Amino acid sequence: MSGTPYTRSTSRRTPRTFARRDGAPRPSLLRLPTVGIDIGGTKIAAGVVDGEGRILEQLRTETPHRSKSPKVVEDTITELVLQLADRHDVHAVGIGAAGFVDADRSRVLFAPHLSWRNEPLREALSSRLKLPVVVENDANAAAWAEWRFGAGAGEDHLVMVNLGTGIGGAIVRDGWLERGRYGMAGEFGHMTVVPGGHRCPCGNRGCWEQYSSGNALVREARELAAAESPVAAPLLERVGGDVMAITGPLVTEAAQQGDAVAVELLQEIGHWLGLGIANLAAALDPGRFVIGGGVSAAGELLIGPAREAYRRNLTGRGFRPEADIVLARLGNEAGLVGAADLARQVARRFRTVKRSRVERRA
Repeated sequence: MSGTPYTRSTSRRTPRTFARRDGAPRPSLLRLPTVGIDIGGTKIAAGVVDGEGRILEQLRTETPHRSKSPKVVEDTITELVLQLADRHDVHAVGIGAAGFVDADRSRVLFAPHLSWRNEPLREALSSRLKLPVVVENDANAAAWAEWRFGAGAGEDHLVMVNLGTGIGGAIVRDGWLERGRYGMAGEFGHMTVVPGGHRCPCGNRGCWEQYSSGNALVREARELAAAESPVAAPLLERVGGDVMAITGPLVTEAAQQGDAVAVELLQEIGHWLGLGIANLAAALDPGRFVIGGGVSAAGELLIGPAREAYRRNLTGRGFRPEADIVLARLGNEAGLVGAADLARQVARRFRTVKRSRVERRA
């Protein structure tokens, strides 16, 4: 944590390598190990990630109850980072948080699962850890990871759609995350697709995530079961007749085992997914859509219907190129890996500036 002073190497063969004063080689700035933190409503995951996106070590703990003060969550994050720093030479920390993050990537303006309201998280953590810290929206972090190391590699106009409890999203264009003027771009889940439709927790009606998300899948399955529909009988048998025990993973598992109504429910979610993607294509015209989040575990049962609905609703269909629609590859670790890699960019800039100042003084 305290670090050892470095002097610049004179080797021309390794222009991005620096040597310690004790003679040991220093890794390229591109390969600096950094810590990524993924903050969820129920867990906080922390991991050391190398320059190739590999997780060297990972720790997990429960998220402090949402009624606790922001400092309690900061204490938890600090403890995880310090544990990892005892065993790894980490150089920066990236935080992926569900919620609105300002354009400077320093404050969490609003986090639905935590008591953060305009919270100066970067300043609070960097002063305690004595390391560069970057704060990023969790969907942005996941999209960055997929673009750097996963299903989005090689595509410079990428849109990611995360289907979890709701819908998160992010845009990567020409090697940059598109955050918008105020840092809130990518909130695709709250596009209105059905005026006057289902009420959304955001306060509006008919939001996209009310029709294509984990919550939507569970709501539709439970409504069928509660209505004692004969087609829902196999689902009820799986949960011993307890309607509230029906979950998204259970519906997905049933569909993968051939349950007809579960397959139909996923097809409906996929239809709405494809419709929303067609709208995004009209507005953003990306080359690839990457679909992640827990619901994407359904694979082709979800993506197949989505592709069909996308093609049926795409503006100018038949007369324009169609974006690829692919499944994410990095799974639940995408947010952690992306946050760590974004922190690495900050660490590189921090060390470059620091080195320049040292050289000017010399």
